[in-house]
Amino acid sequence: VQLQASGGGLVQPGGSLRLSCVVSGFTLDETTIGWFRQAPRKEREGVSCIGISAGRINYADSVKGRFTISRDTVKNTVYLQLNNLKLEDTGLYYCARELGGCMASAWGHWGSWGRGTQVTVSS
Repeated sequence: VQLQASGGGLVQPGGSLRLSCVVSGFTLDETTIGWFRQAPRKEREGVSCIGISAGRINYADSVKGRFTISRDTVKNTVYLQLNNLKLEDTGLYYCARELGGCMASAWGHWGSWGRGTQVTVSS
């Protein structure tokens, strides 16, 4: 089981990035995938998740209206579109198996994850 995140970079406030997570070893129809981020001196924060059927999607309040999660089952890839980026979005972003089924009241429990991709928002 592997999850490989990419797409991070350095952007100015208000900019955009698109993160990708290529999944191997299982299909997106078998498991829920999400993103969490880790910034220095801050707790890990769940950012978003997308359920097996893609009909269940959740976001952290801090990113609602700015980030969009999606998936391509043919490419077995999950995407996270980051728009209107803010300084506080800076961090290492990881894609991971989400163990709570992306349930609205219970998402954010993470299983395996791969190497993260760095997002830096700076003016």
